Amino acid sequence: MNDLLEHVISAHGGRERWSQIGCLQVEATLHGSFWAVRGFSDKPFRESVTIGTRHELIRFSPWAKPEHDFMLRADDDVVELRAAADDNVLETQSGIRSTYEGYDLTSPWNPLQVGYFIGYAMWNYLTTPFLLDYPGVSSREGEAWLENGAVWRRLHVEFPSSIATHSAKQTFYFGDDGLLRRLDYNVDVNVGVAVAHYVSDYKAFEGIQVPTRRRVHRRNADNSASENWSIGIDIDNVVAV
Repeated sequence: MNDLLEHVISAHGGRERWSQIGCLQVEATLHGSFWAVRGFSDKPFRESVTIGTRHELIRFSPWAKPEHDFMLRADDDVVELRAAADDNVLETQSGIRSTYEGYDLTSPWNPLQVGYFIGYAMWNYLTTPFLLDYPGVSSREGEAWLENGAVWRRLHVEFPSSIATHSAKQTFYFGDDGLLRRLDYNVDVNVGVAVAHYVSDYKAFEGIQVPTRRRVHRRNADNSASENWSIGIDIDNVVAV
């Protein structure tokens, strides 16, 4: 365990508190130009997101239609469309991650593919930074990064194949207070696009610190972020259930 990760975990609520939370339910609004490009939605959409904190099990309600829910079982690489009323499985897709092969930056995604992308992403976001302490995840501190007058410490992280995430190698940036400010990755299911993802507006929920505002930008060759963001995620509430 490196000292930066210890500082970060403590700043976000601590290992002991996280160990007491088995499930989180989050109210989130997603918006931005990315969703329309993928043929999903040109307007903000609101989701109740429920995740298991130990395994990548994610559920959205509603999904695409008011009467539908969505479930991702990332350990099995399976997604399901379910009836909200009785939980019957209406449609299922196994091997979902492989279905993005051959797509370009404007190829439309079907609702199950959009759900998979949001599902694994939200699980990663909501379990970070505690996720960085999970079995098989390794990290090392890199050189500090100066951005807009602030110096951020950086963790270079490598994820095992057992965790569905954007890419195996990612970089996390933390302020002096130990809170996450930015994360960088390449989106494997989105043609490997390089991303600079900013988080802010922290609030305390259930004894943990959660950023309630996320903005995703393209990352330039010099590691700077493009001016405009394409994905926004705003979180209203987080409850342990």
